[in-house]
Amino acid sequence: MSERLLHILIESFPRILGQGILVTIPLTLISFSLALIIAMICAMIQIANIRGLKQIVRFYIWIVRGTPLLVQLYLIYFGLPDLGIVLPALPCAVLVFALNEGAYCSETMRAAIESVPKGQMEAGYCVGMNYLQIMRRIVLPQAFRTAFPPLSNSLISMVKDTSLAANITVVEMFMTAQRVAGSTYEHLALYIETALIYLLFCTVFTRLQALGEKKLNRLNGGNTIHA
Repeated sequence: MSERLLHILIESFPRILGQGILVTIPLTLISFSLALIIAMICAMIQIANIRGLKQIVRFYIWIVRGTPLLVQLYLIYFGLPDLGIVLPALPCAVLVFALNEGAYCSETMRAAIESVPKGQMEAGYCVGMNYLQIMRRIVLPQAFRTAFPPLSNSLISMVKDTSLAANITVVEMFMTAQRVAGSTYEHLALYIETALIYLLFCTVFTRLQALGEKKLNRLNGGNTIHA
């Protein structure tokens, strides 16, 4: 490795890492938090079988899961201005990532809720709870334990997917690497460096996932009402 290249990598590392911590990680966490809210609403609408709303939810999931994330980003950021709706790049990225991930997570949550024995619902009604109380106190805690691993995998995938936000001018980690590579012409080394930082972030989240799963396993069989 030449002295020049080593100097470039040393100088670029804190700059790229800094954008990862200041932009990539917050973008991921905010988008995923909103996605979970969307997922919960969509899953409960489907489980409750609310006419009209269920069809709207199924249509939303069908559209989002059937089109590429990059196309969705372009559609919202570059397409909506034709209708007079202009969104800044970062809020646009948050919106698109949340809507995209919400569609996938809603199916995860729906399956997790349906995996809870129906006797739990019946037991809840027997002790005088209403539907929302049963969902909040009995069904959802059990469903989250089942859904935790796939939801965690979705979060880790989103860390990597945020690199697509560079296409709509969000100055996150990957765009920062692109700018440095464009000015130094050391594309291979800088992109490898960036990939290693993504790997570092994903490894941290993977470790947190493992810790979360261990904690949930210890709690398994906890607050469950038996019919």
